Amino acid sequence: MHTENLACSKIDEAVAAFLADSSSLTECLPYGNGHINDTFLMRCQTPENGERRYILQRMNHDIFKNPPQLMENVVHVTQYLRQIILSQGGDPDRETLNVVKTADGADWYQDSAENYWRVFPFIERSMCLEKVEGEKDFYDSAVAFGNFQKMLAGFPVETLHETIPNFHNTVSRFQDFKKAVQDADPERAALAQREIAFALDREQDTSVLTDLLAEGTLPLRVTHNDTKLNNILFDADTRKALCIIDLDTVMPGLSLYDFGDSIRFGASTGAEDEPDLDKVSVDLSLFEAFTRGYLEGCAGSLTAKEIEMLPMGAKMMTYECGIRFLADFLTGDHYFKVHRANHNLDRARTQFKLVADMEKKWKEMQAIVARYQNPL
Repeated sequence: MHTENLACSKIDEAVAAFLADSSSLTECLPYGNGHINDTFLMRCQTPENGERRYILQRMNHDIFKNPPQLMENVVHVTQYLRQIILSQGGDPDRETLNVVKTADGADWYQDSAENYWRVFPFIERSMCLEKVEGEKDFYDSAVAFGNFQKMLAGFPVETLHETIPNFHNTVSRFQDFKKAVQDADPERAALAQREIAFALDREQDTSVLTDLLAEGTLPLRVTHNDTKLNNILFDADTRKALCIIDLDTVMPGLSLYDFGDSIRFGASTGAEDEPDLDKVSVDLSLFEAFTRGYLEGCAGSLTAKEIEMLPMGAKMMTYECGIRFLADFLTGDHYFKVHRANHNLDRARTQFKLVADMEKKWKEMQAIVARYQNPL
């Protein structure tokens, strides 16, 4: 076995737990550019002298406090998706993740240092896109995330665990932000006075979605909660969206969270940390492409109220991300990795610029949604 730059000293122990014959492993190398889990690509020789590849991951139990519950969510959702895909005549070995069991029949392994590990078959002839290269990419990603929502519409959402409690509870996030303002470094608070005021001025918006959920106007659904383009595998031959990956944050939520996070990340004309705010705005053509694709993918599984509130989902996910960046800046950059001075402040500013631009373009966003909700 060839290994290099392995971050986890217990990796051999984990490999042995999942492979009945660990001598079949020919190579195990770090893989991908994820920031949360440690990911490795394993190459294994088959008895017929062929090769099978697997993804091995050490789950980050500092972020995900209960990996067994996380894996219970992943297993239940992927097994459900597998049955849906089979019923539709699809290929569940390529169109959803599949959990590899340990030699003892478990879905995950805990090593002697209390690290948690899991394995998925590598989906061959697939590729990831790190950024939107055009409207078609964004539209295809929207269809994929919408289809993910549609396939899971009948899943018993109450059986899922919250892998990160209050992850998209904007009211709770706002309370965390206000505490960060109280505890803020004085010099940092002085730099961010305008941004603090911007966030505080929109407190009344923070409860809009949670109030509609509490009163039953918006339904609780299975949501992905991290709907970035690079969490979709595309078929390398056809470039069609193939499989939704990174299911760690799959849990109960609102469909608006998934829609909104995609718009926040993919419909901006600037990078998430762009210091020149003149370059940052909401691209309405990308907003329209994603709206069209998402509703096509959902294929009637959303309620009329959910569709009506899609612009608010975009605004609130962007605002929520902004107050998280700003809170982290005010209290010393402990959560998000930073690579320059005031990095998290720059990130907060881009999010708030997007929020302000959405407010300016609100009627246009609503008109776009209405056009695809009620096509002529």
